Amino acid sequence: MRDLNEETITAEVVTRLAGATDPRVYQISEALVRHLHAFLREIEPTQAEWAAGIDFLTRVGQMCDANRQEFILLSDTLGASMLVDAINHRTPAGATETTVLGPFFVEQRKPFPLGENMSEGVDGTPMYVSGTVRGVDGSPIAGATIDVWHSDEEGFYDVQQGDELAMRGIFTADAAGRFWFWSVRPKYYPIPDDGPVGEMLAAQGRHPFRPEHVHFMISAPGFETLVTHIFAEGDPYMDSDVVFGVKNSLITPYKRHQAGTAPDGTQVDRDYVELNYDFVLKASGPSA
Repeated sequence: MRDLNEETITAEVVTRLAGATDPRVYQISEALVRHLHAFLREIEPTQAEWAAGIDFLTRVGQMCDANRQEFILLSDTLGASMLVDAINHRTPAGATETTVLGPFFVEQRKPFPLGENMSEGVDGTPMYVSGTVRGVDGSPIAGATIDVWHSDEEGFYDVQQGDELAMRGIFTADAAGRFWFWSVRPKYYPIPDDGPVGEMLAAQGRHPFRPEHVHFMISAPGFETLVTHIFAEGDPYMDSDVVFGVKNSLITPYKRHQAGTAPDGTQVDRDYVELNYDFVLKASGPSA
């Protein structure tokens, strides 16, 4: 078809998708075209605005490297990551809720024995972390893998500071599904806002901050892998998380302790905080 205009072009583009070899490719492409064209008709961008949008996405891609994923930041800050997460993780009653993976997860993590400090040499308030991993039926999940990472007391992750990994590690739950380890307390922090996503937030009149949290990824055979955060109660950004990731069930108070004997028997020579949380995994499989 020739001589297409703003009223006829959408149907023609959809017609040309008919040769898609996969039904899912057709479904996604057809919906994308319909919604993109509707968006353009609604906002009626100028040529300069459309060019600026293309330039924005180009610069988002150019900011991506091994330590920074600007497209994940874009997805997170537009609420798209949490929407996809919600669609894919409709958890049964009692199961721990999920949230976004975030841009600071890395494949290189070090395993630690239970009770070890995964932040040795990092300045900050000592933090004792403990909990259990169980199924929805309450049974302990022996040998569950607990993958943890978080920022330092200044709000920086290790990958933002250099090549030395810290404040992240892998632990294995004991026969009763229990885990415990030491680290340092993290802090609320701004997502990297020195790139195009930061420019977008400024233009939208939004701050770039995430409330204080610890990332957990917990897995075990026969269960769906859980990706979530635990948030510190009382954080000033709890109701305005820039990536929309806070859920009430994931907020918990940190207990403050004076120097002395910690719950695991460790002698601590300074005041410290305790984070305790019990995780519940959803069984995998068609009957889950």
